[in-house]
Amino acid sequence: MIDRRQFLASSAASLAFVDDTPKRVGLIGAGWYGKVDLFRLIQVSPVNVVSVCDVDTIALDDAAARIAERQVSKKRPRTYRDYRDMLKEKDLDIVLVGTPDHWHTLATIAAIKAGAHVWVQKPVSVDVVEAQAMVAAARKYKKVVQVGMQRRSTPHLIEARQLIRDGKLGTVHTIETCCFYPRNNPPNPPDSAPPANLDYELWTGPAPMRPFNRMTHPGSWRAFMEYGNGTIGDMGVHMIDMARWMAGLRWPKTIYSAGGILVHKNAKQNISDTQIATLDFGDVKMTWQHRHYGTAPDKDYPWAAIFYGDKGTLKASVWGYDFIPMEKGGQTIHKDVEYELDQYPEDKTEPRLEKHCAPAVRGQMRDFLNCIATGARPVADIEEGLISAAACILANMSQQLGRSLAWDEAAGQIKGDPEANKLLARPYRKPWVHPDPKTV
Repeated sequence: MIDRRQFLASSAASLAFVDDTPKRVGLIGAGWYGKVDLFRLIQVSPVNVVSVCDVDTIALDDAAARIAERQVSKKRPRTYRDYRDMLKEKDLDIVLVGTPDHWHTLATIAAIKAGAHVWVQKPVSVDVVEAQAMVAAARKYKKVVQVGMQRRSTPHLIEARQLIRDGKLGTVHTIETCCFYPRNNPPNPPDSAPPANLDYELWTGPAPMRPFNRMTHPGSWRAFMEYGNGTIGDMGVHMIDMARWMAGLRWPKTIYSAGGILVHKNAKQNISDTQIATLDFGDVKMTWQHRHYGTAPDKDYPWAAIFYGDKGTLKASVWGYDFIPMEKGGQTIHKDVEYELDQYPEDKTEPRLEKHCAPAVRGQMRDFLNCIATGARPVADIEEGLISAAACILANMSQQLGRSLAWDEAAGQIKGDPEANKLLARPYRKPWVHPDPKTV
């Protein structure tokens, strides 16, 4: 590990506008991507990680030990079971939220009110009003909130986006987004008592209380709608957000979705194994499709966005991109993902790190730090997180209700559909209170 002086010298070009005073950092949710995000931050800035929180004592202790190994100070952070106790200290400049989705909103708003800028994993929320409250809090307390939708900072996707902006595709009218990763034979373990290392009451928080099942913790909670928004809210939010960013789109005007559990009917999981959604942006039509079975139409792009223009087609994913011109004899363009393993050799051995994603997270962390220093809006600002999460949530609502939904951007609700508008805020389990954008 390089010392602070060496670090600042090597990072001067990429962090030219950033105050070099080390930021005091706290982490809420010390599982997989909580640590992935934090370690990328440590790689790009000599921060002091002073606090870490998790409801699982094993995960908490592991994270504290690994943080001490990785950060410049080599100090072990303070540890907390309850994020509210951590935030009472009010001594953090930055808080990273890496909890399951159902905790993103309350933790983010509490961190903002405690005086911190926030990095929150995607999707920002489980319901639309939660996300609206997060935007309201960020603006009211004048804090930078960056969302972990790191496709916006992926080097080869920045290059691919420029092809669209340069007119290589002509006018883009159709975008297909998809995920065809199979989930064959989902497990069905019996319910059981929660392990002694887990505070399951606090882990559940505002979500409905279910009997504990080892599918939910650690790691497979996304298989349950109580804690998230299914595959579209997990994999889809990345591709939909990437497509919006690359094509310069904001809110869809109408959303329609169909699907359900068509194959894995006897599985314990309750998320759709099949879904097709249409997002109508006016002149641009976007679709989302996922299947948990079968094969991908294009083996090279099983999780991707495909842009169709009147001059060419662009296929884009986390692994690379391909541009195919319509003009006969036109030049195709191909680019693979960059790994940066020589610059950051610790990536080679970090457990569970998605090495192809690490450069993007580092880039997004640099943008986050620059915006904290300058007051600018980050590339994945919380408002962008609201739009992309809401697109997925509204698709699920359309599927549930069996009808198309028309979004009123100015009013922040669905046009002419009182029944649907009641679903924009989910019930919270007591004693937790759902945040209100008007009073946050």
